[in-house]
Amino acid sequence: MPSLNPYLSFKNQARDAMAFYQDVFGGDLDISTFGEYEGMVQDPSENDLVMHSQLTSPDGFVLMAADTPSGMEYRAPAGMSVSVSGDDEAALQGYWDKLSESGTVVMPYDTPPWGGKFGMLTDRFGIDWMIALDAPES
Repeated sequence: MPSLNPYLSFKNQARDAMAFYQDVFGGDLDISTFGEYEGMVQDPSENDLVMHSQLTSPDGFVLMAADTPSGMEYRAPAGMSVSVSGDDEAALQGYWDKLSESGTVVMPYDTPPWGGKFGMLTDRFGIDWMIALDAPES
């Protein structure tokens, strides 16, 4: 069965960002560097940059990321958000609390007109997130 997973691009911050997301979501983090594969970067000082990383959380989330080496154009994320939603109020509140540390709250995590809870933030690595607690069924 196919899957759809966010793949984040960073400029020299993928390792720190993915370690942060592992702290937020838990799970197993696998990291491969450019230096593990001959000829992947032109500048040997970039050998320790992340070529590919994958975080698989106990809840089944899969988040991937890589650094952008100097031989490629880096574009900061824009026009998209990673959304986490569901009915586990404690888990979602925990994700919100950790992601918002040293980040910027765009819309506080609170009760919107449609019920439940909803908030938007930009984390310390410049990634936009939306956290949504499902409204209780009537």
